[in-house]
Amino acid sequence: MKEEIVNFTEYLRTEKGASENTCVSYQRDLLQMAAFLEKMGIKETAKVTKTALNSYILCLEKEGKASATVSRMLASTKAFFHYEFKRGLLKRDPAESIHAPKIEKKIPVILSVDEVKRLLSEPSGESAKELRDRAMLELLYATGIRVSELVGLKLSDIHMGVGYIVCRDGQKERMVPFGWTVREALACYLEKSRGLLLKGKETDRLFTNCSGGEMSRQGFWKIIKHYGKRAGIEAAITPHTLRHSVAAHLLLNGADVKAVQTMMGHSDPATTQAYAACIGEGVARGILPRK
Repeated sequence: MKEEIVNFTEYLRTEKGASENTCVSYQRDLLQMAAFLEKMGIKETAKVTKTALNSYILCLEKEGKASATVSRMLASTKAFFHYEFKRGLLKRDPAESIHAPKIEKKIPVILSVDEVKRLLSEPSGESAKELRDRAMLELLYATGIRVSELVGLKLSDIHMGVGYIVCRDGQKERMVPFGWTVREALACYLEKSRGLLLKGKETDRLFTNCSGGEMSRQGFWKIIKHYGKRAGIEAAITPHTLRHSVAAHLLLNGADVKAVQTMMGHSDPATTQAYAACIGEGVARGILPRK
């Protein structure tokens, strides 16, 4: 079964154009499923039954995994067996009629406009690190790109004259504009900071760590957590918190849902519409600012 999972992952990568993060996530979920089934004595996909898969889902729930996590793992399972069935490797799809647990809808953690201003103003020094951090935070909030897209940006992806970046997620790419504030922060970083951080090394990556190597998602997570603490933000802030905030603030101020969907790179419009649906409740609970 493991070989078939690897083949499916490669199919996602090469034929469906899925991002590397998506492929890694699917493979991790499916290998966990395969390990569970193997303990039941099931080592071949042709021998997997609906009952066995239901047992797997029940085990996940008993382990205390969140409904969203269980649903994601089931989605991986369904996609895999649908792939096997469509290619004639199975006579029936054992996952077809299995339903995911109900997910409690939660309002995403969203910062107020004031909190964002405080966060962006924190890296105010002139050190190479703070100039880099200011450029990264300003770019992230202005564009709403994913942290994986942010740290993966290349110098050639930045078009300073026109004011836009090119983002890539798998084989998909989109252009996202930015304004003068970001342009100034980027220009300052490129002129005064990047060369110092590189320490003689060469790379086409736009942002590097303090040793001149590639910036990681975990590295940027620590950066945003550090400045969030300094800004006195009590929410458990992550890079995705800022992405949520971008979408919510745009919609709150009347931006078109389709335009926001395109900018954020949401493949499913329902993802963007979820922000529009929660704005009223967010305002009432003080999570989002009033106009």
